[in-house]
Amino acid sequence: MISNFLIIDKVASQSGYEDVQQQMINDEEDNLYYLQNTFEELEDFKDNPINLNNTTKEELEMFPFLTDKVIENILYYIYRYGPMLSTKELFLIEDIDRRTIEMLLPYVQVQRVETERGMPTVKNLIKYGKNELSTRVDIPLYKRKGYYIKDDTRKYQGGNYYNNIRYQYKYGQRVNFGFTAEKDFGEPFFSNVNNKGYDYYSVYLMLRNIKRLKSLAIGNYRVNYGYGMVINMDMFFGKSSSLYTIERRKGGIKKHSSTDEYNYLQGAALSYKLSDRINIDLFGSYRNMDGTVDSLFITSLKKDGYHRQNSEFKKKNKFTNSLIGSNLSYNGKYVELGLTAVYNVFNKMLNPEMKYYNRFYPRGKQFYNVGANYKFFINKFIFSGECAVDGKGSIATINMLSYSPDHKKRFIVMNRFYDAKYQTIYANSVSEGGRVQNESGVYIGMEYSILDNLQFSGYGDLFYFPNKRYLVEKYGTKGYDFTLQTVYSPINKLKLLIRYRQKEKDKNWSENGDKVVLPYTQRRAKVQMNYDINPVITTTTTVEGSMMNYKGKSSSKGYLLSQTANFKFSTIPIELYLHCAYFNTDSYESRISLYERGVKYAFSIPSFYYKGFRGAVNLKYSPTKNITVYGKFSTTCYNNRDDIGSGNDLIEGNVKSDINVMLCYKF
Repeated sequence: MISNFLIIDKVASQSGYEDVQQQMINDEEDNLYYLQNTFEELEDFKDNPINLNNTTKEELEMFPFLTDKVIENILYYIYRYGPMLSTKELFLIEDIDRRTIEMLLPYVQVQRVETERGMPTVKNLIKYGKNELSTRVDIPLYKRKGYYIKDDTRKYQGGNYYNNIRYQYKYGQRVNFGFTAEKDFGEPFFSNVNNKGYDYYSVYLMLRNIKRLKSLAIGNYRVNYGYGMVINMDMFFGKSSSLYTIERRKGGIKKHSSTDEYNYLQGAALSYKLSDRINIDLFGSYRNMDGTVDSLFITSLKKDGYHRQNSEFKKKNKFTNSLIGSNLSYNGKYVELGLTAVYNVFNKMLNPEMKYYNRFYPRGKQFYNVGANYKFFINKFIFSGECAVDGKGSIATINMLSYSPDHKKRFIVMNRFYDAKYQTIYANSVSEGGRVQNESGVYIGMEYSILDNLQFSGYGDLFYFPNKRYLVEKYGTKGYDFTLQTVYSPINKLKLLIRYRQKEKDKNWSENGDKVVLPYTQRRAKVQMNYDINPVITTTTTVEGSMMNYKGKSSSKGYLLSQTANFKFSTIPIELYLHCAYFNTDSYESRISLYERGVKYAFSIPSFYYKGFRGAVNLKYSPTKNITVYGKFSTTCYNNRDDIGSGNDLIEGNVKSDINVMLCYKF
């Protein structure tokens, strides 16, 4: 058993990290805006691991792959046996399997216990605080059409490169201060209509666990409560992830250090401990927002953060959003309760141009939502959910029952109902339509493990949309989504994953001017093998196929073959990552998305379609313990295309190559 510990401890950190990243992209169509925050937060935990010997329930709940029972057992183990001497002791904790440990290891460490809980002294802040300053530059070896357009309204006004600067100060998990500045491709830098340098700035201060003050955020921050019926800007994993990520959602206040220019609040928020089990959170925000304003009305919200063209600059900071909210929570041993209220005000009337699909989209100046969430622990059952109501009385609710006789078996049944008239600005939860609105569904899932090396999981989801939706000009449409997955790991060095997913829902189909609504079926199959040749070399081989078709129509098919190899040398401070892929699909419809490692904090889920080859080389070089250089070169070559992309992002030619460089200095 000790030898197994040693092997896993050396290689699990990276494989577990890759497991979490793969969970994030099981469904590439859902909630892409939220994945950027999720990815960067996981990167931050990886770089600043939580000390298990001084952790809290709230900190462990930040990891959605940990069950409530596992969290309870970790805390009980430390309480009963004292501080851990090594992370290998995780294998001695009841009800935690090897795969969960592998996923947790990149984000935790074992150190001496920190006893100070009052206000940190200036001396300690200076002595024990950690600083990190980094900058990233992306240079494309091509130019998009937007740089050549003669129309000054649509022409890209800035340089053909991307750059960001980040600074972060951390004192354990208790004090966090930093700022982020970003310039996207094509955005001007101290030129044209931009005289402020970077297009986007974010500043934040986050304090935690100072006597009864659980957290205090000033500047840019994010919040999430309940199951996202009222407000959710936090981590989100879709329904195709582990069952644990659906059932257990952790609310609270988080710093906003990412480059996401939409999903955050600006102002102040605090969480105060009224008693051992009762907390109250208060938060307020006032910020400028992008969008299209027609006279007195806001006709659209702009969420992508791009300000490359004069037409995009005209949409920058066109209106303001004020928000106040609160959350009252009770955290008991057998029951958890929460009550959330949020009041939103725009300074102009939100009134999107009427379309067949947006009849019930939020309209007006003021929006008020209240939600009550609950979780009851009854032996091996957990009954949880949330019910929310908007200012006009429309309801959104999600309720689930899970049963886990032991850590090897888990079953869950979930029901959701989102009224078509329910209106909220920042809600996000489990859905098929991408909105907490106009949807009802029933979800059934299970996970079953045989010993620790063979796991079966799957789910089925039936959903119904009473009103018309985007690209679906029909009332009362329906569909289904199911996934089956097997993970087999006969030895510590080898892991084999097999997944099949099929989804069907109604969608517009047109040909020769005729338009009808037909069932549209998507089928995806994936086989992936992770093999750790030794503690220095790890490999991943992936074969994935897709097939899409409208009922009674011809299919669009595709497949992808991918191979990666990671070399982490022990004698020299270099880590090398190689990736190559061959793809062949009939069209964009049968595209295949694949997680690809980038430089630190980089968010990359490229989609591959048509026929071609993808290659990437990543390099991490640490000449000293304080300096790390990250570099990446990637190229995609298409065999059957003369151009890539469309619109202003069109690239002439069949090759798309990029260089990414990042310098990180810690002091």
